[in-house]
Amino acid sequence: MTAFLPSFDKKILQSRYNQQVFFCIAQREIKFVVDNTRIMLIVFKLLGALALLIFGMKTMSEALQKMAGPQLRHVLGAMTTNRLTGVLTGMVVAVAVQSSAATTVMTVSFVNAGLLSLAQAISVIMGANIGTTLSAWIMSAGFSFNITNLVWPAFLVGITLIHMKKQRYLGDFLFGVSFMFFALGTLNITGRELDLASNQQIVDFFTSFDTGSYLTILLFLLIGTVLTVIAQSSAALMAITMVLCTSGVLPIYQGLALVMGENIGTTLTANFAAMSANTQAKRAAFAHLVFNIFGVIWVLILFYPFVNMICRLTGVDPGSDTQDPTRLSFTLATFHTVFNVTNTLILIWLIPQIEKFVCKVIKGKNHEEDEVFRLSYIQSGIMKTPEISVLQAQKEMLVFAERVTRMFNMVKELRAISDDDEFAAMYERIGKYEQICDNMEAEIGKYLSDVSNAHLSDDTKAKIRTMLREVNEIESVGDSCYSFARTFNRKKESKAAFDPKQDENLDKMFGLLTDYLEEMNHILENPESARRLSLGHQIDAACNAFKNENASDVDSHLYSYAVGTIYVDLLNEGEKFAGYVENVIDARIGIA
Repeated sequence: MTAFLPSFDKKILQSRYNQQVFFCIAQREIKFVVDNTRIMLIVFKLLGALALLIFGMKTMSEALQKMAGPQLRHVLGAMTTNRLTGVLTGMVVAVAVQSSAATTVMTVSFVNAGLLSLAQAISVIMGANIGTTLSAWIMSAGFSFNITNLVWPAFLVGITLIHMKKQRYLGDFLFGVSFMFFALGTLNITGRELDLASNQQIVDFFTSFDTGSYLTILLFLLIGTVLTVIAQSSAALMAITMVLCTSGVLPIYQGLALVMGENIGTTLTANFAAMSANTQAKRAAFAHLVFNIFGVIWVLILFYPFVNMICRLTGVDPGSDTQDPTRLSFTLATFHTVFNVTNTLILIWLIPQIEKFVCKVIKGKNHEEDEVFRLSYIQSGIMKTPEISVLQAQKEMLVFAERVTRMFNMVKELRAISDDDEFAAMYERIGKYEQICDNMEAEIGKYLSDVSNAHLSDDTKAKIRTMLREVNEIESVGDSCYSFARTFNRKKESKAAFDPKQDENLDKMFGLLTDYLEEMNHILENPESARRLSLGHQIDAACNAFKNENASDVDSHLYSYAVGTIYVDLLNEGEKFAGYVENVIDARIGIA
């Protein structure tokens, strides 16, 4: 019995030891799971806040564009009389829409639509780069205090205004601002919760880079560029940079290198937008890239003296391990502003040289090829600003009308051609133009339909509905031209010969149709100065009179019934042609 007791005690002790080991392991596992869950939640909060920031800025930008509507278009179109006003215009618009990418895409759209010259666009883009720096200052404010306290009243007012239909755009704007501020506050709080400065591995990773090496600066510049291209938002990358810098893990030198990379990355948005645009639009987008690359080059040359000067302005010691987070966020915003302002002050005097350079790099394409195979002002691939897209469509419709006019002139030439080969060639050319007109109607109609799916003002939606009618009627004018050509081809194949009186009457009808088509083109281009002529009534009256004469002449056997039928078909087509033209004019005057 006494020999058994020690063995029993050992078993009890061993069991208790195993229990303690199990509990220790379980505690470590639970702590590991809890820590990982906490980190995952923080990361998801960080990513969600970035998504909310991008959404808020997009909502605010779209709401401002809808509120401004034509006024914003007039600002860009009218306030670019010289390079200084162009820069000022770009600043105002970028501050309004809070996105240099949106302003640049908008500017490229204007160049694509022929509303801005390349030199004007370059000055506007320079100003946009300055205006967008306000975003960095707003973010800096968000990292300075708990800005989320301001958003709740704005949400309340915003939803109230949205339900008041007359003020819904202002409500959308307030919602966008609220989401943006809420995201900034969440980023600030989440950055502190993440406590990256306590994670030695992350700290060691960033400190492993030599801040005094240009290779490190170039590496972080490249990282900033790539991440901005991937995220398609320099604002999101600026927010991440501020989180990293204010948390104490990213040295200020690397942070500012990321900011420079963001400036290059954001230019690629407009270049992607202009890939399917016309040559001038490509040049405008490329000029934006040239502007920022030039700025990055001279800042890299003077990087350390320039950064040290910025740090002195904001009271930051770039070599210190402990920094005031508020001052660090101000330093990033100050660097972004001084970089763009200085770059603009240097390059504003070199706009003609920049224009020559981008024209030399991006050469123009063959005009004939461009005319046949593509639209001139709108492309399905371009990133559109919806309100401005209406102007592009209007410009394209002018080209459409000019093309139909050329087609009508070919019909008049076809009528006078006697040589069989020349006639066949012209007839084939008119047929190709008819196919082009069908394609143009389909492309413009699809473009307007796509634009109408965006958030637009009621006036713009009404314009799009009317423009769709115009496009359809212009295409009908093209169909009528082809019908004329087919009738002349039938006349030639049947070897019918018109009486001199018939030719004289057709001369009169085609003369009136020519005048009516010219009136349509004038009204399409200048609807505010339109003066309606009574040509439609004159054409109808003339055609009816000619048809009555034709009935008498056939009865009098001046020419055969078959010849009279071809003649009447031409007169009937003339009446249809005039009706389509009148419909276009009525539609355009109705939206003027």
